[in-house]
Amino acid sequence: MTEQKYTFTKFSSNPFYEEITDRLIQLADIQEGGRIIDLACGTGLVTKRIMAHLTDARDTMIIGVDHSASALREAVVELKDAKNSAVVFVESQVEQLSEAIKEKVDAVFYCNAIHYVPDKDTLIQDIAQTIKPGGKFVFNTSFYDGPVPESTLAFYRKWMFKAHRILNKEYGLRAQKSEKVESRRQLNVKQYRELVERNGFQILKEKIDPVKVPLQGWIDISKFSDFIEGSMPGVPFDKASAALRKAARQTFEEMKITYTVRNWLDIVAVRV
Repeated sequence: MTEQKYTFTKFSSNPFYEEITDRLIQLADIQEGGRIIDLACGTGLVTKRIMAHLTDARDTMIIGVDHSASALREAVVELKDAKNSAVVFVESQVEQLSEAIKEKVDAVFYCNAIHYVPDKDTLIQDIAQTIKPGGKFVFNTSFYDGPVPESTLAFYRKWMFKAHRILNKEYGLRAQKSEKVESRRQLNVKQYRELVERNGFQILKEKIDPVKVPLQGWIDISKFSDFIEGSMPGVPFDKASAALRKAARQTFEEMKITYTVRNWLDIVAVRV
């Protein structure tokens, strides 16, 4: 039930998230005619955006890789009308990419997911084994040390204060202190740069991408299991999500704002 109901799909369907993905793809400047992996492709939303940036997708093989069979089934449906494109989907853990994909590829995209992996060195070494020399590793993340501009701290503090108060007042619950989920064990920009460079890559482009996230974005991220666990550990998802969503609406209304800014880290690296 958790996998079906509290996924990242709703958040990633927001127009602003599509724009983030488009900017990353443009930054990567991928050449057509090769093989591209969309790692942790989920339901195929990023796969679809990669295809949209290709002049003739028939010249390029796109491989969507994800551990979730149910997500891949959705991806097949999502891209069922893409008849002019060569797209295949492979079920695999991201840490086992080189075992799942034997033939070398020209690029690997890994969108807003690297923060989930505990052993990032082993992950990137495995990705390096999958990419041809001169090929590109392209990723972004909004969970790193530095995504929250100073000007937006008041929003986050007010939002979380209200959410926990609602949780206690309306449900008689309190969040429990626990180990941080992996996406909260954050690296800074310098650490990400060093991580990539010590595992077979050279940084080509590095960018901080400020993104205006509207109220709907915060409501939708409040329906995502990882965000719920990080914000309110130990609380049942339904009640925690309800408290977070109600608090987000109240905070936007009280602060009289239409969006808050969150920084995404974009990195394009080349396999040496």
